[in-house]
Amino acid sequence: MSAGTAMIVAHEDPHALDHGNRGISNPILGMILFICSEVMFFAGLFAAYFNVRANAPTWPPSVAEVGPIAERFNLHAEPWFGATLTVILVISSFTCQLGVWAIRRDDRRGLVRAIGVTLILGIVFLIGQAYDYSQLGFGLADGTFGTTFYTLTGFHGAHVLAGAIMLSVVLYRAMSGQFSARHHDAVEATSIYWHFVDVVWVALFSILYVIPTR
Repeated sequence: MSAGTAMIVAHEDPHALDHGNRGISNPILGMILFICSEVMFFAGLFAAYFNVRANAPTWPPSVAEVGPIAERFNLHAEPWFGATLTVILVISSFTCQLGVWAIRRDDRRGLVRAIGVTLILGIVFLIGQAYDYSQLGFGLADGTFGTTFYTLTGFHGAHVLAGAIMLSVVLYRAMSGQFSARHHDAVEATSIYWHFVDVVWVALFSILYVIPTR
């Protein structure tokens, strides 16, 4: 269970009274602070990647540098599977927001449907990422390219898994009737996390599959 999941589960009593207009709630404030720490974490990973990339003679490394395995590094030649995963995750962000909008108008069935679809799309993304790993033809130990690629995408995948767990908790609670228009902080906090995970993936897809090589 991620820190975000634990925070939501621990700090939001399903029978808690409505907080009214007394400002931002503790679960949402906690999630925002958690996201701030995650921004710094991924900023460090991106900085390390760009530093390695800027100091490499060629990027991705050429056959002359690392041998025949370099032929597998050219992700830009076949970006379509990565693009498909991106579309799946972006759609899931939209359906997650539909769930937030649904519970804001007290539409509990709409919330269950939207979060259920979001969870399914998140699981499909994880399965797709695992399949992609099996087809890439290089591993974590295959030079700086393999190390940086799997470090970036691996940590992101772990965050998607944590988000799927959070969505599962929200879905269970939604099906139990624990949310209403006046009491749905966990839904809002989870949606913030899920949108953040999606934004990180779009950035990863852009630098790994779209930004031209040299």
